[in-house]
Amino acid sequence: MLEGIIRNSIEKQATKTLRRDGYLIANIYGKGEKNINAAFKANEFIKAVKNKEELIFPVSVEGTEYKVVIQEYQKDPVNSTLLHVDLRIALPGVLSKYLVPVKLEGIPKGTKNKGVLIQSKKRLAVKCTADNLPNSFTFDVSDLDVGDTILVRDVKVSADVKIMDEDRVSIAGVIKAK
Repeated sequence: MLEGIIRNSIEKQATKTLRRDGYLIANIYGKGEKNINAAFKANEFIKAVKNKEELIFPVSVEGTEYKVVIQEYQKDPVNSTLLHVDLRIALPGVLSKYLVPVKLEGIPKGTKNKGVLIQSKKRLAVKCTADNLPNSFTFDVSDLDVGDTILVRDVKVSADVKIMDEDRVSIAGVIKAK
């Protein structure tokens, strides 16, 4: 399990010191819960996130365990190092908004006709309880030809999950290369 520490100070100098020591700054929050300013060892956090099998994963801060979902993260624009992460506590039975990753599988047949696959949505916003939260949305793009797209309205979800993005928004598509 991923172990973290509580940040006593949220001032700029304290944050710089933590980052210099190899920590990743994190905010943990949830509906009706007190916000927690925490920090995790950056390398351990990245390993834990890469090896997790479900969208919800456990973290421990000062002995208290939380089941969390990555809500947002910030990267350095120059060297792409992870600077900050927002973690939402996944409370069972509480309706919340989450961001669920989109995965594409296959090679579109439109790429053979001088097309290029464009993924315009990496994550979809959903509103549901933690019990009904899907781990990801997976789409097979092998049948897409030039000009074909997958829209939000094409996503099939259970009645307990509501997609917050507009129906007409494109998730992925094949466009003609110039």
